[in-house]
Amino acid sequence: MAGEGKKERRDSARDVALEILLDMDRNGRFSSIALEEGLRKIQFQEKEKRAFVTRLVEGTTEYRLQLDMLLDLYAARPVEKQKPKVRSILRMSVYQMLYMDSVPDRAVLSEAAALMKKNHMEGLLGVVNGILRSVQRGVESGVVRELSEKSLSFRYSAPDWLIRRLTEDHGQEKTEKLLEASFTDRPLTVRCNRRKQETADLLRLFTEGEVVAEAGKESLAAVRVKDVDFVRRLPGYRDGCFSVQDESSMLAVEALELKQGESVLDMCSSPGGKACYAAELGADVTARDLTEDKTERIRENAERLGLSLRIEVQDALLPVPEDRERYDAVMADVPCSGLGVMGRKNDIKYHVTPEGIRELALQGREILDVAAGYVRPGGRLLFSTCTILNEEDRETAEAFLKKHPEFTKRKERLFLQGIDPCDGFYYCIMEKHA
Repeated sequence: MAGEGKKERRDSARDVALEILLDMDRNGRFSSIALEEGLRKIQFQEKEKRAFVTRLVEGTTEYRLQLDMLLDLYAARPVEKQKPKVRSILRMSVYQMLYMDSVPDRAVLSEAAALMKKNHMEGLLGVVNGILRSVQRGVESGVVRELSEKSLSFRYSAPDWLIRRLTEDHGQEKTEKLLEASFTDRPLTVRCNRRKQETADLLRLFTEGEVVAEAGKESLAAVRVKDVDFVRRLPGYRDGCFSVQDESSMLAVEALELKQGESVLDMCSSPGGKACYAAELGADVTARDLTEDKTERIRENAERLGLSLRIEVQDALLPVPEDRERYDAVMADVPCSGLGVMGRKNDIKYHVTPEGIRELALQGREILDVAAGYVRPGGRLLFSTCTILNEEDRETAEAFLKKHPEFTKRKERLFLQGIDPCDGFYYCIMEKHA
């Protein structure tokens, strides 16, 4: 009976996973958003079930290109031309065959058939079953190993053009390391609110709450936690003891070396991680973003942390004349492709395009031009991105310095996932001549 109960939970978990994958496929939604909403519907059900859904959705998503390349070897119709439900069932089934050793192939085939029947697609049941059995035979004959040896795109489930760009910027060895790292489990990093307690106190609070946690690698405020599915359930969250923020982002704020009472403007602030950290460090912070929804997220975080910030709706591309040379420090974390967080947002690599990257880089340059006017003489400008492409970060910084000779580069750092103990991230601090 116990075995039957476990199987029943997994069956319903596959229904939930299919619903989430369909939401992403049909509506073009990012996996992190679709998964969070899907898990919220079952947040009070068994942790085992939530873990199964998370593993199946995230795995199917991050290996999607590889799964499609494999399926296209055996399907008469390309995966992209299949019906959305059929496509999602095929992908999640092959993912289980390849990467979920706890699920026997016979169970994968059986549950795929059950999903087809539940979704009233009995007429295509034979087709789906035939494709999956062909994939099964191909896997047994070593086709995955052969394709992995021939194609980096297949091995790392990433577009060819993206692999070429990363290799041009970082070399093949680093590119393979960072792509490999995108498939590994990563701890969640939080920033201790040291206005409320010391980092050691937060570590103790987590330990008492049976949360696996350790100190960060460089920032004294960083704490790394493992096996977390709902951040808001962590001890101390509601009391404002910490915020989610990657250590690379913390280090960017720390690199500004803010002094007590210095005026700081965060131009693209939502959800407010850098702005709130600057306030925790004693700065007088103004946080801005484009919409009411975005500024509301900043407000919610600041209130939970017990911080006082000026929060305003403002387009970063539109100068505010009365703010000319008003701030000691300006932070511009500009919109970017997000390729530095491929390990956390596993479908970003499928959404980016060379054209989109060019547009984002140009937008970043325009925002920096506006930011330059807000910095007082002797003040600092922090330019940052969560991407790892030179076009969006280093080349943008160099173009800014060439256009604005009144600034001098003081610090610059690039983090690469798989090489550094954090997400991919870039920052550059430039000082305005006094």
